[in-house]
Amino acid sequence: MLAIIGIVVVFAAILAGFLMEKGHILVLMQPAELLIIAGAASGTLLVANPVRILKDILAGLISSMKGSPFTKARYLSTLKMMYQFLNKVRKEGLLAVETDVEKPGESAIFKNYSEFLNDHHARDFVCDTLRTAITGGVEPFDMDQMMELDMEVHHQASVQPADSLSTVADSLPGLGIVAAVLGVVITMGSLGGPPEEIGKHVAAALVGTFLGILLCYGVVGPLASGMKKLADEHNDYLHVLRVLLLAFLKGSAPMIAIELGRRAIPAYARPSFDEMEMSCKNKAPQAGAGAPAAAA
Repeated sequence: MLAIIGIVVVFAAILAGFLMEKGHILVLMQPAELLIIAGAASGTLLVANPVRILKDILAGLISSMKGSPFTKARYLSTLKMMYQFLNKVRKEGLLAVETDVEKPGESAIFKNYSEFLNDHHARDFVCDTLRTAITGGVEPFDMDQMMELDMEVHHQASVQPADSLSTVADSLPGLGIVAAVLGVVITMGSLGGPPEEIGKHVAAALVGTFLGILLCYGVVGPLASGMKKLADEHNDYLHVLRVLLLAFLKGSAPMIAIELGRRAIPAYARPSFDEMEMSCKNKAPQAGAGAPAAAA
């Protein structure tokens, strides 16, 4: 939502300033220039990327419009889920959760946390790690190496759409110049005609440069940056899961493992120890203490 508001503010500020200087808004309406720039940018995107990345770009744009899902509430929910799961493992053993790991959608614990189940990367990250632990014979150090490799591969794939969109953003000023040059060519062909006609062609050429720069720094570039931040936040989320899983596999008690995971949460979304304990153990907030709140 903030992304949409930000784009609206960009266009509103520019148009308001233009009108304050007695500019005519219709002069900026140059469909041909927009077609040249947007069409050429779309073409370069198709040339440079396979279909899977194009799909990921679309999905990433939709996600960036919705905002980050990795709030304090999301982390508290995850810590509570893992506390319940690790307690079950401690009491009943790893073999008792084999069905939960093989079919997480049918797990008595996991099915209560739809955000986790819908995040197939995080779900598979946890289940694959536990499946390997159930199999046995893997040292915690080697397990950590596997989780780190998994995170590295996933993060590399998740930033590719943002990098591709950023490349398109970098090309937009150049494409704006292309549109402007074409406008100058048309203007040169109109020399000797009415001054008003020449003026319209010059204005159209300059609008081409304006649109290229505006779309680069005001729309596409920020969207690509937002997508990359979302990918980084998802990697931070996986890192929290990695820390608490590794701590438990090394022999730490569930609450200690969860506390280590809490310490790995980024500062902007990290709950306090009391908030975590109340959430994990379903305790009511103490007098004067606020209930856990989602970070904006």
